[in-house]
Amino acid sequence: MRYAPPGLCVNDFALLRDGDGTYAVLHLQGPWTTEFDHLRMETSYGRATSADLVRWEPQGTAFGNGLPGRFDQQAVWTMHPLRHGDGMAMFYTGVSGLTPGGWPVQSVGLAYSDRTDGTAWRRHGTGPVAEADPRWYRTGERMGWRDPFVVRDDESDGWVMAVCASDASLPVEVSGCVAWATSDDLEHWTVHPPLISPGDVDELECPVLERLDDGTWLLLGSIGATRGFEAWTAPRLRGPWTRRGPLGPTGAYAPRVIAAPDGSRVVLHTTPRRVGLSDAGDRCRGMLTQPKLLVTGEDAPPRLAWWPGLDAWLGEETDRPALHAVGDIGMTGPVEITLRTAGPDGDGPALAVGCDGKSLWATGPDGSRLGETILTEPATALRILTIGEYVEVYADGVFALTTLCYSGHPAPWKAVAEGRERTIPVRPVRLPDPHRDDASAIWPGPSTP
Repeated sequence: MRYAPPGLCVNDFALLRDGDGTYAVLHLQGPWTTEFDHLRMETSYGRATSADLVRWEPQGTAFGNGLPGRFDQQAVWTMHPLRHGDGMAMFYTGVSGLTPGGWPVQSVGLAYSDRTDGTAWRRHGTGPVAEADPRWYRTGERMGWRDPFVVRDDESDGWVMAVCASDASLPVEVSGCVAWATSDDLEHWTVHPPLISPGDVDELECPVLERLDDGTWLLLGSIGATRGFEAWTAPRLRGPWTRRGPLGPTGAYAPRVIAAPDGSRVVLHTTPRRVGLSDAGDRCRGMLTQPKLLVTGEDAPPRLAWWPGLDAWLGEETDRPALHAVGDIGMTGPVEITLRTAGPDGDGPALAVGCDGKSLWATGPDGSRLGETILTEPATALRILTIGEYVEVYADGVFALTTLCYSGHPAPWKAVAEGRERTIPVRPVRLPDPHRDDASAIWPGPSTP
């Protein structure tokens, strides 16, 4: 249901599907640590495979830093592999070192493989294929030139690359933008002025371009300050682009889009964890979450909904306590649902979700606020998912809130509305790999003496 490599954390990732239907994820990986140095600890890509986008099997490391003296000698960051001929091409971020002020020097490189499973990469040359153009983008301190994403051009036989960059015409704190470049052969690129430059974003990371069924385009971008991601739409790649607002709440980051086994279009994203698997631990790189259905329409903004492919992992309804569970709650007014209690026999809520119609929140022990979302429309129903410490809430079918809570004991879910309490039946979640015993294992609940 969630994935990280044994003992490590997952950061940005890419998805691909082989000809036999097998999925592979390539991901940045690093250790669990409070002081994470991404220049020394994100120096390779892990790889895992899956038949269904839910159960992932680790397959080891697939790519790493370049030789000393090259543009990718210090670190390799976010990548994008795509089919090319009988094999694949992969664009990736290389870091050569630091500026005098300590900022990472970034550029985009290219590797090829004769395979389609995400392995056996060989670099194209010894230098980058695309670098920030100082006419439009910062190239020194506080620069950005990473997270490439390449698609076929819709106005030529060539290619378009979207890149996370920093708009040189704006103050650095609001300079986050999506740069773009074009190429006829994947190896020689012409850089253009920003594709999207909102003017109110610090970093616009991990851009994703997806062509929809009606021929229009969807762009997803992760927002550094909010730690969520937003959507833009356009009739063609060159725009005009219309901002459609948040698609993932705070805590959901670095999305990727892919066709699920049932043919639907789904989004996977990362979510953080906490060092020491405790509420007091610092946030760190985290886990890959389960798929969510991408819903698009001509008049409505894109949204993420529950993917029915997960239903096969749910058990029969029960009123018994379950640490990993899904429950549905209808609303006629304000409601608060206790999911876990402070002690095995009650002693007050340790994890609860509340909604007054327009505001949706989660609280931890002593009522501490863990997360909150302001809804665009009053909610009439909630779906709540808990997997260990991870919590997701859907409001009227739309993914609206996610948070972490490592406290409390499993208990029957109790909803309080209008002064009356009722038990909420839940469907337990069957974990794909329940016996893992390393730092990446799902939180098993409170330890027993």
